[in-house]
Amino acid sequence: MFEVLKNLAEIRAGHPFRGSVPAVDGGDAMVVQMRDVAADGTVGWTALTRTSIAGARPPDWLRDGDVLFAARGGRNYAVCLSDVPPRTVCAPHFFVLRLRAGAARVLPAYLAWHLNSGPSRRYLAGHAEGTDQLSIRRAVLEDTPIAVLSLERQRLLVALADAAMQERRCLEALVRSRDRELDALAHRLLTPDTVAVAVAVAP
Repeated sequence: MFEVLKNLAEIRAGHPFRGSVPAVDGGDAMVVQMRDVAADGTVGWTALTRTSIAGARPPDWLRDGDVLFAARGGRNYAVCLSDVPPRTVCAPHFFVLRLRAGAARVLPAYLAWHLNSGPSRRYLAGHAEGTDQLSIRRAVLEDTPIAVLSLERQRLLVALADAAMQERRCLEALVRSRDRELDALAHRLLTPDTVAVAVAVAP
């Protein structure tokens, strides 16, 4: 069964900062920006910019289970939040998706995975607008078709995606380790000073 996204989740824009996010030492809030989200979907919580948020009405702070969707630029992606620090908001480049009270049949992590899947990417790319910079309008995101599977299948898909991401991290770490070994070997064998020393001590 398919549902449009707006029937499953409330969708709002990130905090309406005017211009760039002002960094304030000792500020009372933290901000998730696009640079804080790694390619594997993890958020660098410890590196967030601190700022101050004024106003009589407190912002709608982020919380565990929220899904951020990057709506601007050539790379649109969704990330499911966990371990969110207190008093954290996100920049307006993101939409915040929060599952509705009656949408217990959809897991937040599954929703993020679905939006990152091939069919959703093709749908969103086909409806992106803009010349200098592509973006996804809120109305387009709201009408994104979401396949509502059984919770068992949702958990299975999320587990498979997590396992694939862990394998990717391990492979990337192995490649980086091999690159460092090759760099060290090249330095030892190909640097003029080390080559001269090797020749001098040769029998």
